[in-house]
Amino acid sequence: MIRVVVVDDEELVRTGFRLILQAAGDIEVVATPTGAQAVREVSLHKPDVVLLDIRMPDVDGLTVLRRLRGLKNPPVVAMLTTFDSDEYIAMALRSGAAGFIVKDTGPEQLAETVRALVVGGVVLSPKVTRTVVDGYLGSDASSAAEQLDRLSERERAVLVLIAEGMSNTDIGIHLHLSVGTVKDHVSAILTKLRVGSRVQAALVAQRAGLLEDGER
Repeated sequence: MIRVVVVDDEELVRTGFRLILQAAGDIEVVATPTGAQAVREVSLHKPDVVLLDIRMPDVDGLTVLRRLRGLKNPPVVAMLTTFDSDEYIAMALRSGAAGFIVKDTGPEQLAETVRALVVGGVVLSPKVTRTVVDGYLGSDASSAAEQLDRLSERERAVLVLIAEGMSNTDIGIHLHLSVGTVKDHVSAILTKLRVGSRVQAALVAQRAGLLEDGER
C-alpha cells in the first residue's frame, strides 16, 4: 500500500481526496491534517507521499514544505493548487517539491499521479507546466540549451524519459539498462545540470525544447 497524507485547510478537499485515493485500492490515506498539524502528523505516520496545499491561512504551504524536507527521512511532497499562475510554484520547486497538481485533477489521474510520485516520477499538471517552466527558468531558452550541452547522448536520452515522468525501472526497460546504471546516469545528469531534483531536470529539458525534438 502507498501511504499518503493530504494537507489542506479545507475539510471538503481533504475528505474528497481521501475518498478518491482510497477507492484506488493500492493507496491508503493515513492522515488529513491542516497546515498547522502537518509536520506532526507526517512525523507520526511516515507516509510515502504528501499532497500539500500551496496556500493555507494557518501555516503557509511553502513553510510546511521546507519543514517536511528537513525531516530525517522526508516523504515525497507534491503541491496542490487551484491556480495555474500561482507565483508560489517556482518557489516551491526550489524548496524541493516533487510535483504540482491542480485540485480539479480527475480521480483516475490523481491516483496515477500518486503512483508516479512514489516511484520517483516527475509530476506536472498540464495546467501549471508553463507557469513552472517560466517561473523557474525564466524566458531564456538558450541557457537551458547550454546546460544540455554538458550531457552525453545517453544522458540526454535518459533526461527525456525523466521529463516524461518515467521511474528508474521504466527507463531501464525502455533503454535496456540496469536500474543501477540508470541511477548513475540520473546522478550525473543532476550534477551536470546543477539541479537538485528530477523535476528541476525535467524543466530544463522542457525549456530547451528537448521533448519537442523527440530525442532518445
